[in-house]
Amino acid sequence: MDFWEQIKDMPHEYMWLLFAALLGIGEIIIPGVFLIWIAAAAAITGILTFVIGFNPALQFGLFALLCILAVYLGRKWYLERGADVADPMLNDRSARMIGQSVIVTEDLSEHDGRVKVGDSEWPARGDALKKGKSAKIIDVRDGIIHVEAV
Repeated sequence: MDFWEQIKDMPHEYMWLLFAALLGIGEIIIPGVFLIWIAAAAAITGILTFVIGFNPALQFGLFALLCILAVYLGRKWYLERGADVADPMLNDRSARMIGQSVIVTEDLSEHDGRVKVGDSEWPARGDALKKGKSAKIIDVRDGIIHVEAV
């Protein structure tokens, strides 16, 4: 008996558990925090099929519902928990700019102006300052830097 015949003759509950294991392996190989929830749905479907003995149509319906529920709850859990990183502002360029000193490149008022941040210029608002003066970033909103005189 070859491999595919063994798979074909395998009871459905074992197929669900094999599918769950393959999805779990896929999550390890290609991490994305998505396949693990579908693997959980497949594992629960396999366990419930083993205990209760659903027919194939009910198994697929149960799997579909469990996938939706697992992905929803997993996403909610992940968003509430957040990522544990050493630098929480790692990918938040705006937040990383707060507190930096900048040079005014175009006269600044509370309505318009420009400042140099690193090697680029940004639109800015804040205290009335002349070109060449130093300022400190206090906030960044909607791509506009808000500064105060140093």
